[in-house]
Amino acid sequence: MTQFTKKEIKNTFLKLLEKMPLSQITVKLLVAECKINRNSFYYHYQDIPALIEEIVREEADDIMKEYTTIDSIETCIKAILAFASMKRKAILHIYNSINRDIFEQHLWKICDYVIDEYMNPIFDRSMLKGFDRKVVLKFYKCECFGFAIDWLNNGMEEDTEAGIERFCELNKMFFGQFVNN
Repeated sequence: MTQFTKKEIKNTFLKLLEKMPLSQITVKLLVAECKINRNSFYYHYQDIPALIEEIVREEADDIMKEYTTIDSIETCIKAILAFASMKRKAILHIYNSINRDIFEQHLWKICDYVIDEYMNPIFDRSMLKGFDRKVVLKFYKCECFGFAIDWLNNGMEEDTEAGIERFCELNKMFFGQFVNN
């Protein structure tokens, strides 16, 4: 019953988040929509930010579990974009709230994972080692994170998939030359 209640709280919260900004969602509204009492909510979560933390962490972990090996950055970024597009309003409501840091922390975690999983096998075959390897990895992680933040700042409106595809083509042309030299 406990897992069912937690799942219902999360699902109801996400439904509300699709309809209204985070600042308008209260524990009172959430428990009324779930048809549970306040104590049930507080049994599982300290507050709304704790609920957000769990939802965002679980979603980030699910994305990383789904892509245990990454054959291209495009594949994983497209999966993230597909997820984000399905929950567009909810993500924007969290991102544009005082809880943005929770979202950004887990977005960084995903970017870190994607870049490490994709680039480390390439680096293992290259001459790039040590500090140089760390610098290039950090650059790509920041690039991935920055691309996502820019998309969010623009309300997730622009055709990001086409931009990512083109960036990845250009990256392969550049990085292919870089690794082989």
